[in-house]
Amino acid sequence: MMFQFTSTVVLAAAFVGVGVGFVDGFAPTAIPRSARGGGGGLVGAASMTASADATGTFVRGASDGGNDGDEGVDGAGAAVEAEVEVEFPPASSPVDRLQRAAKFWSSALPIVASYYGISGELLVREKFLGETVTDAQRQQLWDEQHERGSAQLASTITSLKGFYVKTAQIIASRQDLFPEQYTEALSGFTDNLDPMTAELARAVVTKELLNRGETFEDVFTEFDEAPLGSASVAQVHRAVLSEKYGGPREVAVKIQRPSIESKLMGDIANLKALAKPLREVEALPLDYYTVFVELEKQLGDEFDFVAEAAAMDRIYDSVGRDPATGLRIEPPLVLPRPVPGLVSKRVLVMDYLQGVPLSRAREEMEKKGIDPDGPEAKLFGRKLLRALTDVFGRCILGTGFFHADPHPGNIFVLDDGRVGLIDFGQVKQISGRNRETLAKVMVALADRVGDDDPDDLATIGDLALELGVELNDDAKDEAAAAVAMWLFDASVETLPGGYDKGELSPNSPVKELQSFPQDLVLVGRSSILIKGLSSRLGIPWSLAKEWAPIAREVLDPSSAVNGGEGAGATAGDGGRVRFRDVVVTLRSWGAGRASVAARRLPAPLRSRLASLIVKRQERKARKDSLDGKEQQ
Repeated sequence: MMFQFTSTVVLAAAFVGVGVGFVDGFAPTAIPRSARGGGGGLVGAASMTASADATGTFVRGASDGGNDGDEGVDGAGAAVEAEVEVEFPPASSPVDRLQRAAKFWSSALPIVASYYGISGELLVREKFLGETVTDAQRQQLWDEQHERGSAQLASTITSLKGFYVKTAQIIASRQDLFPEQYTEALSGFTDNLDPMTAELARAVVTKELLNRGETFEDVFTEFDEAPLGSASVAQVHRAVLSEKYGGPREVAVKIQRPSIESKLMGDIANLKALAKPLREVEALPLDYYTVFVELEKQLGDEFDFVAEAAAMDRIYDSVGRDPATGLRIEPPLVLPRPVPGLVSKRVLVMDYLQGVPLSRAREEMEKKGIDPDGPEAKLFGRKLLRALTDVFGRCILGTGFFHADPHPGNIFVLDDGRVGLIDFGQVKQISGRNRETLAKVMVALADRVGDDDPDDLATIGDLALELGVELNDDAKDEAAAAVAMWLFDASVETLPGGYDKGELSPNSPVKELQSFPQDLVLVGRSSILIKGLSSRLGIPWSLAKEWAPIAREVLDPSSAVNGGEGAGATAGDGGRVRFRDVVVTLRSWGAGRASVAARRLPAPLRSRLASLIVKRQERKARKDSLDGKEQQ
């Protein structure tokens, strides 16, 4: 069992962690056989092929003429002469790509082979030499191998950087899936990854944003030389806008690395070439070639910051309106907005969010004297769980357009106690038909009589198959329903068909998947993140039950008070403001004021208040659970 787990870990490392799955725990989701990094006090990136015209955001066109993504930025720009002559990195050549691939595999393959060696050693000692290897001895062997393998992998990725850094980010963000030695050794790749110099960053901004005759100081009165965070595609700097551009106002400036597109896309091309001959190798758990084909499509979108700005505005508009009343509301999560007039394909100026990524929240709490396992932390965890559930439910089911790369590096704990969602490097639009079927799945799961009722299982399973899920020929009858429950209902105690809840278990329902639709892969990343959070908090959490009200509105728009998003407070009521609309607004305002007041309390009182609230919420959750079981 240990070998199967660890070999999967190293294969995940070698094949970029199945990119679309492991980053948020949806391990084999990508396409089973036969199917970005954080910062520090910043905002991130988004991308989709959408027109900025749809959002009203004015976009710079300086880079539209001579440069494509493969060539990068290769000059000082026509707008203004750079203060310091800066040499831009050249694009990656075919020879460079082959050398990078050879170096990676020369290190990755020995790591994989070493795990086979340990497994073989144990087999010989136990089966042929008759030795008894204790669990402690076995664990020591694996721990020592993890230390060696993780150090070697970290060294290789440090040398190569580029797309391989995403491997490290994926593994480091999943402490619940990978050995501690790997998550620790690769944790340094989540923030401040080998930043480009301040001079180069300013040169890119100059070329991309400045109008003819403008100086850098005409746009920014302050520009921090040290980046807030640096990832494989871009890095982010804090700056202050000039009065000419609406300042003084703190902003985050996201700057794409010159020539990075050719390097990262070249890395994927190499991995595709290496994976294609292995498509029919039964020892591999997934068809990695198809995975890389999908990753290639997704990553290609991440280099267009114009599309990112459109995506940011679109998601903000989706979650910034009460679905019941149509009134504008404060979104459950703080979302950055682009600054009109300061967006180009390779530079994006946006709202500055001061805080730390969720991946560093525990460390920050300890610095502030807050017990990471105490009532304040638990209360914040519940708030985070609710906010993520609401936002992703409204986006996935409400519009079908959602942030497709949620992980602890992209979720920010802000200094004022709110939660921010950053880094829109991947977004997804799912089809109307799949969105409707997904809504039916939520309702069927929420309304089921029990976890083993044959009629319920048949209904849920049929809907899962309608979404495009394909199972192995010898899969159990309950397999499709078990996959749906595993994915969308973390409160279930026992999966139907005798399947295990653990995603890496040989008896996991995920192992029955032959093909999984890409729409669901990306939805699964969101659900697995939320499921993992609820597990760490010890809170039974059913996404299906939480999303069921939204799902019912999708299936029956007339059930919504105002007939859906955008109807407004006056829809169907002759322009009158209804009492319920006023109550909703006052409730939102009151909650915000109470939150601010609570943060101003002395630490002992704040902790006591948080403890009382947590106990009340836990009692309510237990009562709701008992009521649900009695109804069944």
